[in-house]
Amino acid sequence: VFALSGFLRVAAGFDIGLSTKCVVIPKEMDMCHKIGYSEMRLPNLMGHTSMGEVILKSTTWQHLAHTDCHPHLRTFLCSLFAPVCLDTFIHPCRSMCVAVRDSCAPVLTCHGHPWPHSLDCDRFPADEDMCLASLTKEYKHLHKVLPKPACQACPAVEEFVTHKRVLEVFCANNFAVKVKLSKKRTVFGDQEYNIECQVEFITHGSVLPYETQSMIQQWLLINENCTQRMTPTHRPMVYLLVGNIEEGVILVNQVYRWQRRDSQLTLATQKWRYHKCL
Repeated sequence: VFALSGFLRVAAGFDIGLSTKCVVIPKEMDMCHKIGYSEMRLPNLMGHTSMGEVILKSTTWQHLAHTDCHPHLRTFLCSLFAPVCLDTFIHPCRSMCVAVRDSCAPVLTCHGHPWPHSLDCDRFPADEDMCLASLTKEYKHLHKVLPKPACQACPAVEEFVTHKRVLEVFCANNFAVKVKLSKKRTVFGDQEYNIECQVEFITHGSVLPYETQSMIQQWLLINENCTQRMTPTHRPMVYLLVGNIEEGVILVNQVYRWQRRDSQLTLATQKWRYHKCL
């Protein structure tokens, strides 16, 4: 939970002149829970006047929030959809909008959507006004900057391979992650995914297994066209994703369906520990 005061740049307040009331952030807005406050102003900074409208419009952003495309995405969105209940509205600063847009617009593009006009960064105050400022520089200083998943064409899913061929593919790549995927319907009727990851190996120096799990989960959320293809039914499916980390970008190059009756993938992952690449 971040301290809200850490984002504030103090100067003149800014109010949109609406008569507002304080209400509890509804349970349906899970992206705005555990962000440092529990009550929001209504109407909000997006001009939504009813809680039904707030819930409907904000849920279209929940999927993007799950991709973690920027460390301050939730702060940015919640400051607009669920503004903190203070005496005055506090907008996100223009710099925060620009930082979030530059990181997250490619994810929206991957899903076939442009960055919306309603979030045009020019509508937000400059950093010298009282607004929520981006802490990206401090964040990078305090946190390890991990490789980012790329938006890419979905590799063909391979089902029947020999363990020798799989070992050749392992040699040409630097990670392999076993993924259990299933999909569920949300209360709004759209799709969400359960993603469980187990790292089989990673040879990319500074990246740790739990970080790789997180990055693959991000890759599957960003490349939803691929995730949809891998979950044709609601039954859980298991895959092996093999790929490379190059210049700060994660690319998945090979996807194998891991079926119980297919021992070749299991054999390849067992032999990999002792395998010497040519």
